[in-house]
Amino acid sequence: MRLAERTSPHAGLHGAWALLPLGSCEAHGPHLPLDTDVRISEEMAVRAARRLTAGGVPAVVLPTIPYAITTSAASFPGTITVPGDVVGALIVEVLASAAAQGAVGVALVNSHFEPAHNVALFHALDAARARTGRPVVYPNLASRRYAARLGAEFASGACHAGSFETSLVLAVRPDLVSDVRHGLPEVPIDLAAALRSGAKDFKEMGATEGYFGQPAAGTAEEGNALYDEMATIIEEAVLAARTP
Repeated sequence: MRLAERTSPHAGLHGAWALLPLGSCEAHGPHLPLDTDVRISEEMAVRAARRLTAGGVPAVVLPTIPYAITTSAASFPGTITVPGDVVGALIVEVLASAAAQGAVGVALVNSHFEPAHNVALFHALDAARARTGRPVVYPNLASRRYAARLGAEFASGACHAGSFETSLVLAVRPDLVSDVRHGLPEVPIDLAAALRSGAKDFKEMGATEGYFGQPAAGTAEEGNALYDEMATIIEEAVLAARTP
């Protein structure tokens, strides 16, 4: 399932879809790890690959790209940001290499939705399609098409390190979620709207501790349900893009 866990003689991509998880190293409040987006994207990709393979569409999860444009959280310790052209170029090279190894298509699996990062992903998408001649899909979970399927908090836009992401980490690594979350008050600020309006920094938006939403409301059960829905979205995108 995960390419990096295979030995070379058993690592062929020929005839398979390659799923590329994308994450970030970014502050997620005082209760979630910096690699929250990495863990979410990886689990989403693994579950999607499992669904696709079970349905007769071979799928392999590539190693994750763990860096992104993360300027909104740059004032918090531990946040590492890289330019969009660097992110985009790396994605294109990885996808081109996967295609050269025989991948019949590629899906970007992303859970970091800073607008500039999303722009870089769409540019990379177009460049990778042109270079490889393969279908390359990116189901943007933050779009209206999908957001309503991922719960009320996600749809509200107040979802950075709130119950949405807290639930997702609880479902896979509960040991990495600090108990301080239980004492954190809700921050009902629409992060997505603030970013669209041109706000640049979480603290300027009112998230002085680097989170939006309601971390205390997160549960592992909700996280597992969300993963299944997100994996279904990835599966749907791949199936829709397959060459008849």
